[in-house]
Amino acid sequence: MAYSCPMSKAFTRETDAADDDEPGLPPLPPGGKNYITPAGYARLRSELLELMDSERPKVVEAVHWAAKNGDRSENGDYLYGKKRLREIDRRIRFLTKRLEIAEVTDPRLHHGSEQIFFGATVTYADDTGQERSITILGIDEADTTRGEVSWVAPVARALLKAREGDSVRLPTPAGLRELEVLRVSYPSR
Repeated sequence: MAYSCPMSKAFTRETDAADDDEPGLPPLPPGGKNYITPAGYARLRSELLELMDSERPKVVEAVHWAAKNGDRSENGDYLYGKKRLREIDRRIRFLTKRLEIAEVTDPRLHHGSEQIFFGATVTYADDTGQERSITILGIDEADTTRGEVSWVAPVARALLKAREGDSVRLPTPAGLRELEVLRVSYPSR
């Protein structure tokens, strides 16, 4: 008769498999492109170069130093450094993939246009009369805290191709909402 005893967790090796997972890329619409402004592309590229040329070498040096200090299983500097190195490598892979598929689109080309395209700053009024301004940018550069939305966001998709004075319908969980386009602007050359 075979007797099996469950192994104590103290004797199992914890892995950082979850740490090694690549972050999911925000989805693009089928057949869609990864549009980005020149400034957004420059920010991502700058972050990538900073990680590769400065931050990663510093962490590698710290891990190397910590590894020489003996027992790695209880060496906080070593464990933290290895974890940080995985985070940096994961971000480098992410940025590299995003920059490879980026399609740089300069919104300044539409300066003076009243039609809404990628890169437009749009002021609209909803059906309650409340005004709001948003700038339509790429998935990797939009920051909702600054009034920026991704071009794949429902509000941006509803507004794209409309002109000043047009009304568009925005589907929401609460039902259709009417938006009236008040102003459209682009950065100047």
